[in-house]
Amino acid sequence: MAYPETIQYLESFINYEKIPAYPYKESLKLERVKDFLTIIDNPQDSLNCIHVAGTKGKGSTCAFITYILRQTGYKVGLYTSPHLSDFRERIRILWHQVPNATGTRCQMQQAPGARLDLHQVQDFEGMITQEELADLVKRLKPEIERYNQNSQYGPLSFFEIYTSLAFVYFQEKKVDFAVLETGLGGRLDATNVVNPLVVAITPISYEHTQKLGNTLREIATEKAGIIKNSCQLSAVSCQPIISAPQGDEAMEVIRERCSEVGAKLYVVDKDILYEKTRNGFSVKGIFGEYKDLKIRLLGRHQLINATVAVGVIEVLRYYNIRVGIDSIRQGLYNTIWPGRCEVVSCNPLTVLDGAQNIASIRALKETIKENFFAEGGKYKRLILVLGISNDKDIKGICQELYGLADEIILTKANNPRATKPEILAQYFNGKGVHITHNVEEAKNRASQLIRKEDLILVCGSLFVVGEFRDGKIRSQ
Repeated sequence: MAYPETIQYLESFINYEKIPAYPYKESLKLERVKDFLTIIDNPQDSLNCIHVAGTKGKGSTCAFITYILRQTGYKVGLYTSPHLSDFRERIRILWHQVPNATGTRCQMQQAPGARLDLHQVQDFEGMITQEELADLVKRLKPEIERYNQNSQYGPLSFFEIYTSLAFVYFQEKKVDFAVLETGLGGRLDATNVVNPLVVAITPISYEHTQKLGNTLREIATEKAGIIKNSCQLSAVSCQPIISAPQGDEAMEVIRERCSEVGAKLYVVDKDILYEKTRNGFSVKGIFGEYKDLKIRLLGRHQLINATVAVGVIEVLRYYNIRVGIDSIRQGLYNTIWPGRCEVVSCNPLTVLDGAQNIASIRALKETIKENFFAEGGKYKRLILVLGISNDKDIKGICQELYGLADEIILTKANNPRATKPEILAQYFNGKGVHITHNVEEAKNRASQLIRKEDLILVCGSLFVVGEFRDGKIRSQ
């Protein structure tokens, strides 16, 4: 099976990432995934999994964990979603240590009307190759077809198939660990078939309320569904859980779930403490103190994600897995996570961030003001390129961004869930608004508007960020 044929085949399955509205509990059936995995001999059961759920920071936390383990010398599978430009980004293996990357110092010397230069963008490391993906699909296709013809739970979805492919790939590549990011929610997510060594819960806030619930308690119940009673399947007396700081409602749900299944909960800001320092940050963990830590991901919220990752690494000690301070320090610093407050060009200064809910947008605003604010002479005008999926809090996101931008370029991703720019425009009365019909057009418009010492910020949707970063329009 050739790679283009492989992509066409995978895209033939229902993809809920591209559907604005659907019955959540009726559509996502964990029994379906379990049933199919049984047929292919349950590859997930051979993996040492670390499972991460939450509303924001899941991907960054997974990346921090993965890079630390890789720095220690382990072979680590990383499964995340969605992708920015290529399906293959979702399935990666990081193994051999690489030389420390060096940052680029942005110089503000850009003529008006200059083209955006994205050549400095680093690709995703360790992606499954086209040949490997094609071979996997070719081998599993007969089982997929046979299962879908006879399934009592309905046909497999794109995400369920891709998750299954990841499990098989990680098993065959004999990874030491598999770090898994949940897709939607947690309780019914296809990744929730694993019995993880450790579970991490990142900050929970309002998102996907049409599917997960209208209250933080309902949303947290779905997220905390990945906490399971797997003690009898592991070498420890109770499963360790690491949680970021949470609102009262969400934390109550997490504590109740841990108590119900007998899991041991550790909470950042209570059991694990972090402190921002002049040159980085420090963590006072469960078993030790870690000083002189640095990360290159921008934003105070990333310190929380990094601290959760340190907590996850610490509790691996319950499985007689010890990671030294040098590996933690270097792994954190080496962590790269594209599309999250990522500076993709210094000439002109261009920042991409996949923030797509109120909490993430607020964190992004704080990060921009802290790292690029005009007070320090870093930029004069902020040109906002904005596109939002229609299942998000459109009004709330636009209201948060209104005062940040000087010029606003509204656009839409090549995705059925994308909101029409004309709808977004009603929330920016009194601002300089430019309507574009696709991301390429938005990029061209930004190139025309840019002046010396301006900043271009692209946000509102990972789909928009992916298309802008990649330099071409994503196929359906």
